[in-house]
Amino acid sequence: MIPFAAPSDDILFSMRVVADAAGLAAWDDDLAQDILQAFARFAEAELAPINARGDRAGCVLDQGRVRMPSGFAEVYAQVAAMGWQGLSAPEPYGGMGQGPLVAAMVSEVFSGANHALQMLCNLVPGAIATLLAHGTDRQQAEWIPRLASGAALSTMCLTEPGAGSDLSRIRTRAQPGPGGWTLTGEKIFISGGDQDLSEDILHLVLARSGAVEEGVKGLSLFLTARSMAGSSVAVTRIEDKLGLHASPTCQMSFAAAPAELIGAEGAGLKAMFTLMNHARLDVALQGVAHAARAHAIAAAYAGGRVQGRGPEGRDAVLCDHADVRRMLDTQRSLAMGARGMAHIALVEMVRGDAPALVDFLTPVCKVFCSQAGIRAADLGIQILGGYGYLEDYGVAQTWRDARITAIYEGTNGIHALATATRGLQVQGGAGADAFDALIGRLTDHPSVMALREAWRHRRAEVLASPTPAELAPAFMGLTGELFHHAVWARIGALGGRDDLARLAARVLSGACGRAGI
Repeated sequence: MIPFAAPSDDILFSMRVVADAAGLAAWDDDLAQDILQAFARFAEAELAPINARGDRAGCVLDQGRVRMPSGFAEVYAQVAAMGWQGLSAPEPYGGMGQGPLVAAMVSEVFSGANHALQMLCNLVPGAIATLLAHGTDRQQAEWIPRLASGAALSTMCLTEPGAGSDLSRIRTRAQPGPGGWTLTGEKIFISGGDQDLSEDILHLVLARSGAVEEGVKGLSLFLTARSMAGSSVAVTRIEDKLGLHASPTCQMSFAAAPAELIGAEGAGLKAMFTLMNHARLDVALQGVAHAARAHAIAAAYAGGRVQGRGPEGRDAVLCDHADVRRMLDTQRSLAMGARGMAHIALVEMVRGDAPALVDFLTPVCKVFCSQAGIRAADLGIQILGGYGYLEDYGVAQTWRDARITAIYEGTNGIHALATATRGLQVQGGAGADAFDALIGRLTDHPSVMALREAWRHRRAEVLASPTPAELAPAFMGLTGELFHHAVWARIGALGGRDDLARLAARVLSGACGRAGI
């Protein structure tokens, strides 16, 4: 097993320089670096060593309670004691008060070191944001300090057996009564629906408070908790999954569970999107983390594995061979380019003056970055050959864990469809116009400009088509490739990193061919 090493230098370069976080008034460069490096040391020493162990052992449902793999409770206790759960929580509630950029850098390292545990911990920032935006003063005062301290973890309860991506089919029922609201129904695919790490679990539940005929307009958001509901919230099974074995994915039943309304009745989807939008960019960074980890494993292996002869008859290592170098370069370009894409979206979100652009970039980043992680992991298996297909080096687990990122928080196909329809139509296509302008701000490189012209033509075709759904996957693919190549053109023009300048030239030389133009 090749030890995990956090790609801190690449993360800081991308955030500071590529995404220009250093140009934000709120950016504190020294503090951001100190926090990232402190977490990187913790991740390398504590989070990463239990990753493979957790993957092998998995979680167990024992008499209705989920038991986590050995070592996870002890490491989570350190996560909580060091204050990492409250990294982005406001200081009045006991948090560190750090913004989304620092949180994003830490989240990537967490995912690279131990995606399964990150899954349990990183729904908390979204839950806190949801309570701040939609909760009452009492709900905020009661729950945010507990989330920030690590006393409680949180879940997002949307999916049901008959309601996956189509939330209008949700049937979990919310009933008002003299003692307050109660929830009755079943939810599936609930990450961290139970675990033995935190004292309590806060469940954010999307349930039907109105008539079925109202569709999504009849949905409201509620909170309940293990401490509130007792046996009226139960885990009925944990799923046997391809990857993320140490992250319990639960089926849950609610039997008149006491609950509280969050926000306005009938406005549940709006409230839930506060949580989901945070989660989608976090998933993008999970993809980046897997791409970076896959490259690190493959590069270390290829640099030491003697295989064949060089031109002078001497022993060669794998990375001396052209095809292996090509695959390593592809992995590196995917990781660094995808990271830059996500960071640019995050910086634009913090800047706050182009919400339509952020709305357009978020699904593009989710799709491209998740696919980048899967593809880089697949290439890692190929580079290691037979050893990649084994579990010994960890790249097989990287592929298995990365695969879910194209499915959860909205499947990539749904995001492609939404981008080709609403993304090109809302506010007269303001988000797409802002994306077009962003590409121009990032670079004027000829190959990228050629890609942009192709993208403009494709955009017009999609808008004119009576069946945009059929064109959606290709349009999303071209949009992601354009953004990715624009990021690499910016990296190549910045200077200061000879290794990246060489790779930028290689990426850009094949820009149009890679995009199928």
